Amino acid sequence: MVLSVFRPGILLPWLASMAFGVLVGGTPGLTATMGVALIIPVTYYMEPLAGMAMILGVSFTSIFTGDIPATLLRIPGTPASGPATLDGYELTKQGRGMEALTLDLLCSAIGGFIGVLILMLVAPPLAKFALRFTNFQYFWLGIFGLSMSASLSAGKPMNGIISAALGLLVATIGMDVTTGLPRFTGGNMELLEGVGFIPAMVGLFGLSEVLKNVADPKLLKQSSIPEFGKISLLGGMRIVLKNKLTVLKASIIGTCVGALPGAGADIASWVAYGMEKKTSRTPEEFGRGSVSGVIAPTSANNAALGGTWIPALVFGVPGDSITAIVLGAMLMYGLRPGPLIFQENLTLVHGIFAVGLISQFFLIIVGMLGIKIFGTILKLPRNIVMVIVLIFSVIGSYAIRNSFFDIYIMTLFGILGYFFEFVDIPLPPMILGIILGPMIENNLRVGLIKTHGGFGEFIFDPICLTLILLIVFVFFGGPILNLFRRKEKLD
Repeated sequence: MVLSVFRPGILLPWLASMAFGVLVGGTPGLTATMGVALIIPVTYYMEPLAGMAMILGVSFTSIFTGDIPATLLRIPGTPASGPATLDGYELTKQGRGMEALTLDLLCSAIGGFIGVLILMLVAPPLAKFALRFTNFQYFWLGIFGLSMSASLSAGKPMNGIISAALGLLVATIGMDVTTGLPRFTGGNMELLEGVGFIPAMVGLFGLSEVLKNVADPKLLKQSSIPEFGKISLLGGMRIVLKNKLTVLKASIIGTCVGALPGAGADIASWVAYGMEKKTSRTPEEFGRGSVSGVIAPTSANNAALGGTWIPALVFGVPGDSITAIVLGAMLMYGLRPGPLIFQENLTLVHGIFAVGLISQFFLIIVGMLGIKIFGTILKLPRNIVMVIVLIFSVIGSYAIRNSFFDIYIMTLFGILGYFFEFVDIPLPPMILGIILGPMIENNLRVGLIKTHGGFGEFIFDPICLTLILLIVFVFFGGPILNLFRRKEKLD
């Protein structure tokens, strides 16, 4: 089976999709989901394994390359690249951009490899566990993800909470989930679907950066990025080996979060970052150029892609928006995702596993090319790069729904992000609030309808209790661990 995936009919479109993934991931606003959706029509006349190879290729590559503009310009290429705007961007400002991207690339490949391995080994048990999550557990999962906001503000957790709260307020705009009535739309039909987090993210990170540079003419005459720095794959691997436990922990977290339907790589990367900071012996370094702060989220987001395939293959339940498209593609190929696929199409399943593992090796080659290409472009004068960023920000915002209104949303959030920079309010928690807001509200309200207003099911379920304890740990775990460490030093 391994040799069969190297047939030209599979290998060529597979590699072409990974090259396409470099463009999709590196362009702010163009998500991995959009990349997969765009190549589905191309796969219609292909054999199923070739189509699956293209889907896996573009998704793994675009998730990684989304870290490139996030690391070099503080503009996430995809939502899952949000954490790279923290420590990755700080390393770039220190002239260590190449080091950060090399670690990104290696950890993305390793995390993806571990995620696919876990998919192969424990798909049925993990999928059964994922299906135990109902509205009550998903509510606390959303709160757990949002609680990471306190970890995303170096030294000022309250500012992170304020930013997350503003994100939750934005998430309430649109159609009410239970009554079906418009809410906070001001009569604007465009807002019935809510505020899209892609235009908001592009505005907060992309346009605000453009405005900041325009406001200071001296910056426009400088190079876009400082000295790029140099590091070999071998040098990067040495650093990864020193942080092997971080890679392993983040990959497992990413796979487990990815296996929960509706969670995906976006949430996995933030959870892994927050957990790594809370358990680190040097939490004060996070947000200032921590290597662990680079390794954890990038290991988790690619591992999460393997996790999302667990419920998709075993039970026919999409793990995220990408696998939702994959399930539609499978039906288009005449395949039936679910438990019987392991009996009726075992050869195809093994082929998918092989493609998933081998894609990680191809990712290193394609990823290095992507780093060099984008690195060369971003060495242009800052005024030219800012024009390019502005153009792609507008295109990325418009392309989601083909709506000019989303460009206005992007502009509004760009101005808001520019203002937040002056009052020291971090931007990532707000995006996290916009993403998780609907998940938290919908599951809370549906859960309360199920229990007729009772909160017992939200608290006394074992999984809910576990998540509540994790949330408590997020807020109080750091001080407690520091107290124990001080005692150890005194002893």
